[in-house]
This record gives sequence, C-alpha cells and structure tokens, in this order.
Amino acid sequence: MQVLEHEIKTLIIEALNLEDLGPDDIDPAAPLFVEGLGLDSIDALELGLALQKRYGISLSADSEETRKHFASVRKLAEFVNSNRNN
Repeated sequence: MQVLEHEIKTLIIEALNLEDLGPDDIDPAAPLFVEGLGLDSIDALELGLALQKRYGISLSADSEETRKHFASVRKLAEFVNSNRNN
C-alpha cells in the first residue's frame, strides 16, 4: 500500500502543479482539504479526473462516499486499491 500511496502523492503533485512539494512532504494520514494540504473544490475535481485517467476508477462528484475517500492520501489509496481496473 505504501507504493500506491507514493504514486498518489506524486499524482497529486503533478495534477495540481504543487512544484514546491515532494512526495515525502505529504503525510499520508493528513487531511487533503482545509488543514493538511489545503486543497479546495477545484483541486478535488482536477485530482478526481487524474485518478480516473490513471487508475480507471469511477467517482461521483456529489457523493458523500466520494468525499470520505478524499479525506487523505491513505483513504484514496485504499479506495483506488479496491476499485481500480488493472
């Protein structure tokens, strides 16, 4: 799971142009929104599209369940791991 977490951290940095961060700067358990990385709703949309392209997963923007998956890198990795199309 650590490899997938690292991949997702790298994807976040690339998709959102967070050039001043490296994967090791992102705590996998830290919140992605407000505190933590401080992402906003536009970032969430961009990240969702990047995850869909990279892992072939399906996300619903209006779903409360999707919001739970975006809580942290670790939660995203768990979701991707159980839903990706390999």
